[in-house]
Amino acid sequence: MIQTLKIKHQQDYSKELILAKKIAQFGIETKSRSSADVKHFGLKSIISNQILKKYSSSKTIKSVKSVKLTIPNQGIKVVDNQIYIPCIKLYIPIYFNNNFKKINQIEIGKTYVYISVTYNNLSEYIPKTYLGIDRNSTKHIIVGSNIDTGKVIKLGKSCNHIHKKYSNIRKFLQKKGKFKKLKQIKHRESNIIKNINHHISKKIVKESINNQAGIVLENLKGIRKSAKTRKKQRYTLNSWSFYQLEQFIKYKSEKQGVPLFYTEPQYTSQRCSICGHIEKSNRKTSSLFQCKQCGKVENADVNAGFNIAYKQKYGISQFIKESDLMKGNTDVPKVAIVN
Repeated sequence: MIQTLKIKHQQDYSKELILAKKIAQFGIETKSRSSADVKHFGLKSIISNQILKKYSSSKTIKSVKSVKLTIPNQGIKVVDNQIYIPCIKLYIPIYFNNNFKKINQIEIGKTYVYISVTYNNLSEYIPKTYLGIDRNSTKHIIVGSNIDTGKVIKLGKSCNHIHKKYSNIRKFLQKKGKFKKLKQIKHRESNIIKNINHHISKKIVKESINNQAGIVLENLKGIRKSAKTRKKQRYTLNSWSFYQLEQFIKYKSEKQGVPLFYTEPQYTSQRCSICGHIEKSNRKTSSLFQCKQCGKVENADVNAGFNIAYKQKYGISQFIKESDLMKGNTDVPKVAIVN
């Protein structure tokens, strides 16, 4: 796994940062990839090479506001629990976990040093239980149900409100023709969604580690085409970044050695997690589940989460078999066979 660490430094690199900006602009204009072409600027060639590599090959960047000093792996040394960068004579104390595989690169800005470090992933543990994750377009974006402890976690309650808020703002700006402001708003909303997804995925993985649980997600590939939703829900379903959230859960679980599983979503919203009875009318409303067989009343998302975990623990055959048993189908002939 790769982790980027942000550490404050006390050095003045304002002169070097100005030169880095000039070299970046030179690279954009000339497309040069040789440090010999920018030798006259006076910046170390190992840094100049990295700047030209990034900006000369870019087809989209037209100008630069600020450029960091980038030092590749070969320009970095580790000496006595310190990171040493010879070309700029900078020592950085290692306050973080020093059990890393390698330092990939270091970027230096006006105030902070950004250190990209590769760690070995933790070994995946054998799950003692399962945390079923139900993803939703309304109310809480994530509901996690632990099949053995019965504990439920609900995350992302503010997501629907955020979408409604920014939807109204966009409509207003479009009517006014303020397209520059519209672009800024879109970028702001994207950052908020990304931040929320990071926090949600972090809490899911932490909850799984605390209970030595495996995370179980529904395979929602194609959900946007197949899902039947009301018009009010359609905006949230089609615009919330479920894929981004899934990727965050995936890489965080891999990093921490948390097992991750996928299961098909069929019947998870219709099945009673207590008696196993499957019936479409069990889903009384969008938020309420009431079993027609045993009378159990439960939050629909919580019930679905338990079913998702149940599928992984016992398998699809057992998942369906319980429902058949409740209907009287035991695979035994109903009429005696006479030889």
